[in-house]
Amino acid sequence: MRSTQFLLPLIIFLGLNLLVANVLFPPAQAKVITLPYNVFLKDVKAGDVVSITSTSDTIQGTFRHKTGVSAGSKSKALHFNTQLPSFAGGQLEQLLQQHSVTINAENPNPPTSVLVELLYSFGPTLLFVLIFLWFIRRTTQNAGGGLFSLGRSKARLYDPERPATTFQDVAGIEEAKEELEEIVDFLKQPGKYQRLGGTVPKGVLLIGLPGTGKTLLAKAVAGEAGVPFFSMSASEFIEMVVGGGVASRVRDLFAKAREAAPAIIFVDELDAIGRSRSSGPSFGGHDEREQTLNQILTEMDGFDSREGVIVLAATNRADVLDAALLRPGRFDRRVMVHPPDRVGRAAILRIHTRGVPLGPDIDLDKLASMTPGLVGAELRNLVNESALLAARKDRAAVTMEDFSDSLEKVLLGTARRIVLTAEDRERTAYHESGHALLGLLVPAADPVRRVSIVPRGRALGVTVQSPVDDRQNYPETYLRARMVGALGGRAAEKLIYDVVTTGAESDLQQVTSIARQMVVLWGMSPRVGPLNLGEDQDQSQMMISQRPYSEATAEVIDSEVRRIVEECFDEALQLLSDNREKLVTLTTALLREDSLNEEEILQVTGLPPKPGPIVPLAAEQNGKLTAPDPAPTPAVPSNT
Repeated sequence: MRSTQFLLPLIIFLGLNLLVANVLFPPAQAKVITLPYNVFLKDVKAGDVVSITSTSDTIQGTFRHKTGVSAGSKSKALHFNTQLPSFAGGQLEQLLQQHSVTINAENPNPPTSVLVELLYSFGPTLLFVLIFLWFIRRTTQNAGGGLFSLGRSKARLYDPERPATTFQDVAGIEEAKEELEEIVDFLKQPGKYQRLGGTVPKGVLLIGLPGTGKTLLAKAVAGEAGVPFFSMSASEFIEMVVGGGVASRVRDLFAKAREAAPAIIFVDELDAIGRSRSSGPSFGGHDEREQTLNQILTEMDGFDSREGVIVLAATNRADVLDAALLRPGRFDRRVMVHPPDRVGRAAILRIHTRGVPLGPDIDLDKLASMTPGLVGAELRNLVNESALLAARKDRAAVTMEDFSDSLEKVLLGTARRIVLTAEDRERTAYHESGHALLGLLVPAADPVRRVSIVPRGRALGVTVQSPVDDRQNYPETYLRARMVGALGGRAAEKLIYDVVTTGAESDLQQVTSIARQMVVLWGMSPRVGPLNLGEDQDQSQMMISQRPYSEATAEVIDSEVRRIVEECFDEALQLLSDNREKLVTLTTALLREDSLNEEEILQVTGLPPKPGPIVPLAAEQNGKLTAPDPAPTPAVPSNT
């Protein structure tokens, strides 16, 4: 197909040139008149004919001077043609010789070359075939080669001589880097491990939330080792045409890696093809994903780790992977890529701000303390948004104000220019003031850093809080403080207006979720006891909807969830009632300024600041905290 890439344009150009030259703009031809045979004889006898050319019964000739069909004819020419009658005798030749007419003759069936015959016979067909192939190539080009590369791998090969990424470009995930250094050392010095009989793992599975740097880590391993790096997304194995040779793509990928060994194969989003085969119907074993998974398992069993081929894979859903992938001998090493802590976030920000001019007021350590739960990809986006904002303001460098504004935009959404009625604006101010005041009054609550009634995203108001440190474990007092603070908006509306609104929808969703997790997962209910009644993961994969507890236990769970939420609401209402004057004062200042920072909030309320360093940021959007849910494992927050 590569030759047709150059042949087709040439053929099309020649064809168009021939069409233009001979059809649209034909060359000028001499004028020819047709003579009756008797007139032709008359002109020969008169000596007006110079020469003739005979082809079968057709005679073409040239006059001595322009002549017409008759004496009075207006159409005259130097060239003529006529037809020899069948009854004409041999006197014509004598007549022509007597008047010195040059006689020429042509073969009516001249021989043609084999090349010309082939061109006339197969030329049009060949032209149409080539044009058809050209259109097919163009239409399938966007699908990665389409029908012409169904059995070939589409893995991208990165140049090992010029690594774009090394471990110096990775920060905030030091534990994962340390685990992968052994892989790099093996690729550089395989004999160091083989002389003692050791073998490097065939497969290394990177597990982490989206954006934590799994793909970046894999590229850094290839860059540090200086070996070929074949990168491919799992979904690319089975895209385009069902039944299009996905198994052969897997074989082709591993064959290329063996030829280039030592090398790294990186499969991104492994869960796209590696899901458990027991989690759903397999349609008789002919499902494309299952065939791809089987071929990957076969290839990993078929090569020796001493060949120098290592398979890296990344996923954020390790819980849904097939057990055959995770057994020893395949992906037998798992590297957890956790979200970075405060120190890690600061290191990531230093990497992403290398090419960004920073103002003198920039404090990346302080900025890292304001970005809890943000992963590497989100921090990179934050730096980019700050640079764009500074450019719009025609600044020579990015300032801390740009980072603060961009952080609010990233976490809370873009400010909306909507006009609220005075009543809605006042009610929103009381709602947010209730959240902020309880954040200061409840001892275990996170300190309040900012409160605003500027609409952002889908929220009419925003309250920003910061935990005193990166939390890995959550005591019951902190969970209750979170619920009390989240119910502060509803309690403030109930206290001031004696009427509640729909503004606390997201607050109630979060409070209900925390209370149910306390009862069902964390054993924080005396009536239910120290039990974990969450759904079994294997049962959820098997699509079994049966709950692991009885109806009687479900009633007790519902009763305990309601009790915990009502106790927190009563506490919120009592605290705001005891500090009503501070609530009104804070609301008045908020209505006047639209937004208050931490110092202004403390000055208005007269409350002392909470001890502890300012670390991560949790944002409450109209009553909904956007920090990770208080759970042992990170949870993705929902936005309403």
